[in-house]
Amino acid sequence: MSAGSNAGQDPLASASVLVVDDEPGMRHFLVKTLEPLCRRVDEAEHAEAAARLLRQRQYDVMVLDNMMPGQRGLDWLAEQRFQGGFSDTIMITAYADLETAIEAVRAGVSDFVLKPFRSNQILTALRRCLEIARLRRENRLLRRELETVGLGKRRRTELVGASAAVSEVRTLLERVANVSTPVLLTGPCGSGKEVAARHLHARSARAAGPFVAIQCGSIPNELIEVELFGHSAGAFPGAKDAREGLLASAAGGTVFLDEVAELSPGAQNALLRVLEDGVIRPVGTERDQQLDLRFVLSSSRPLLPAVESGAFREDLYFRATVVEIAMPALRERGTDILELAELFLSEISAAHSLPKLDLSPALRSALLRHDWPGNIRELRNFIERSLIFGHFPIETLSAPARAVPVTPLEDLERREILRALELTGNNRSEAARLLGVSRKTIDRKCAAWGF
Repeated sequence: MSAGSNAGQDPLASASVLVVDDEPGMRHFLVKTLEPLCRRVDEAEHAEAAARLLRQRQYDVMVLDNMMPGQRGLDWLAEQRFQGGFSDTIMITAYADLETAIEAVRAGVSDFVLKPFRSNQILTALRRCLEIARLRRENRLLRRELETVGLGKRRRTELVGASAAVSEVRTLLERVANVSTPVLLTGPCGSGKEVAARHLHARSARAAGPFVAIQCGSIPNELIEVELFGHSAGAFPGAKDAREGLLASAAGGTVFLDEVAELSPGAQNALLRVLEDGVIRPVGTERDQQLDLRFVLSSSRPLLPAVESGAFREDLYFRATVVEIAMPALRERGTDILELAELFLSEISAAHSLPKLDLSPALRSALLRHDWPGNIRELRNFIERSLIFGHFPIETLSAPARAVPVTPLEDLERREILRALELTGNNRSEAARLLGVSRKTIDRKCAAWGF
């Protein structure tokens, strides 16, 4: 399936098209017209040949003749839809009565083009079909996004902060942005793994395509394969129509599988096949679909113990951990805490029309000393609760440490410099390197101490 297009691109440029017509002259005309404009164009002289091609790959659009020897195009298309075919279809026919039009709608035809036609007519129909398909997919994904995001929570596409810990993560993400290798993000709950995944997507060549976040633990095990891979009509009780899965909806973009260890054994098996071959099979069908996807996976708990206990496939573990990036806990990010707090204050106060509060020096100190066991999610909740009630409940944060004897800074400095000199055999240049200071600083300090 093609990559997601944006408004500035010709949708044909990334489209794969299958032409099905028994007339050699018509096939030649269509292929000659489409090949210079489309990513891929294949042709079939009858329904059987088309079915063979569809078993090998998924097409964005089929251009299908209705009147063919052996079986009408509409009858064959209805069979394909029942078996789980998802390609949009443009019917070309010399006969377009009302009964045929009704049949076509029931079979899932997207558009009619009457023979004879000119090249600009079929190109217009194809572009319209592709654009409608793109809007339909975007609408579905946006509705799903709105269902999973609350008021005041916008989906961030950039990691915030300048700490060494988050800067290292940012550097690693930039390094792997434009390769298709799966990435595993690890780290405690609430540490920003989805933001890191969106950061990666936004800086990749797939940025114009969809980003689909899937919370593996929130989908019941008995439904997860249906949600991920789609299903044919009649695949299970209540499945009246065929439905495209979330993975197919993300074609050309990035899929973020949050808490991948929650996947059922069957879904793990199917996911391994997607990671290795780029192929999915909708539930209830015998047809494979080839997809162009980038996978980012996450886990808040180590996967290796799950492998050892048999809860997580070993071969999937090794495929998923080619690139593993650990997200730091919030307490390891220093003054990033204050930057995030300011950001949440601005966003939440604007979203809820609440007066913005100031971060006093006492509050800043309390924010920095708190351990934040819930990480960024806990910080955001603290800010939101404070804005709602109009004050910061500093007393709910970690209390200041009990007073302990404090060593003067000069004494600490002298102790560490003397220790470095001892370790390096009194080599001042090497001691300076170990301490991360200049040789002149060591010389100046030693002179002041009479050494």
